[in-house]
Amino acid sequence: MKLTTTTQVSVDGVMQANGGPNVLDPGFERSGWARPLFNSETMTFVDQLYQRADTFLFGRRTYELFAGYWGVMDPGSSPIADALNTRPKYVASSTLTDPRWADTTVLSGDLAAAIGELKAKPGGELQVHGSGRLVRWLLENDLVDEMNLLIGPVVVGQGTRLFPDNGPDMALDLVESRAFPKGITLQVYRPAGRPQYATD
Repeated sequence: MKLTTTTQVSVDGVMQANGGPNVLDPGFERSGWARPLFNSETMTFVDQLYQRADTFLFGRRTYELFAGYWGVMDPGSSPIADALNTRPKYVASSTLTDPRWADTTVLSGDLAAAIGELKAKPGGELQVHGSGRLVRWLLENDLVDEMNLLIGPVVVGQGTRLFPDNGPDMALDLVESRAFPKGITLQVYRPAGRPQYATD
């Protein structure tokens, strides 16, 4: 399977609380910055993206957020919920022992080996949504095949960013780019080793 990540980020790289206030982000006053930028065309794209998944992989925080929101929806209520509730889910966590969302497996041992085994299985996409810490770790360990960045035309100015101030460098090949009516742009990248730097 191809491991793909999908992240909603602002122009200044913030990914925190893009959808709105939630229990994982108490006191973050600039939450919900992405939701007003979505229209029906953008949501159709996101719905179809989730439907492409064979399997989902989450970090613990995103898993708990999604389980409490999407995991309690009735069948047929949302294409995203239907995809999440009918396909296998894996969560990378050393603290979660009793996942309450059906068809969930906790990966708590050798994470790189476990994800390598998942990627070796036949199928289309192993999708990671949100899960910033996990995405950074996956990139550092060369486990990401493609990154989908949905970039909102907003500078949030504070909050957790997808990439840290000090981290590994990487080159990216642009695979696809498109713009949506309210200014969100999709950039699809493939990691391409280390960047080249000018020497003169």
